[in-house]
Amino acid sequence: MTTRTTVLITGASTGIGAVYAKRFAQRGHDLVLVARDSTRLEALATELRNEHTVTVDVLQADLTQIGDLHKVETRLRDDDRIGILINNAGAAQSGSFIEQTTDSVAHLVSLNTTALVRLASAIAPRLANAGDGAIINIGSVVGLAPEFGMSVYGATKAFVLFLSQGLSLELTPKGVYVQAVLPAATRTEIWERAGIDINTLNEIMEVGDLVDAALVGFDRREPVTIPPLQDGARWDALQGARQGLLSEIKQSAVAERYKTQA
Repeated sequence: MTTRTTVLITGASTGIGAVYAKRFAQRGHDLVLVARDSTRLEALATELRNEHTVTVDVLQADLTQIGDLHKVETRLRDDDRIGILINNAGAAQSGSFIEQTTDSVAHLVSLNTTALVRLASAIAPRLANAGDGAIINIGSVVGLAPEFGMSVYGATKAFVLFLSQGLSLELTPKGVYVQAVLPAATRTEIWERAGIDINTLNEIMEVGDLVDAALVGFDRREPVTIPPLQDGARWDALQGARQGLLSEIKQSAVAERYKTQA
């Protein structure tokens, strides 16, 4: 029997992370579940062990705390059974930028960007050396839209997309698959924790539908998967326009519109 690679999932106690855990357990993968809530983690781990013939380890950690973050980084570096990292842990925040406190903004950036990039950095060299493996980063369509009015949250998710695209260019030739998943509003606890009434959202996707769609993209090895995007050609057009923009950027010459008039 072939042993399937172990999957480490952050933010695994509930929502998107918990559903990913269930889906990969169904596929026969062993798991390492990471989150702050050890009680929920243990309950999920027990459920998955009982329903599937898989090993499930629980790693309690608050990824905004450097000691806990180092613990997860060490596991990613040293455990060569782990071949898939799902960077799912994240948070949102209500209110406008000037209403949010400096400390709350820093906490959000720490979890959504710093922890994510550190964990990717911890595992990527080992995966590249092995010539196999995958990193899944959970972003958001908000990272494409400053108009949505979630400036800091959206900025962190724009970071996740950019990082994922850059890592994909670097790591794909080395045999490592990198996927950015961009949900829209999804029925998880992130809204309640952010102080946002989920009932005020016009449309919301069920978390099982989101993860199942993301896994279709995973199996197809899509670099960017956007489950709520109805017309995929729109994304292709955006990328084409971006490439066209790059071709117009000439570092040695100031654009005519910025030259001072004699």
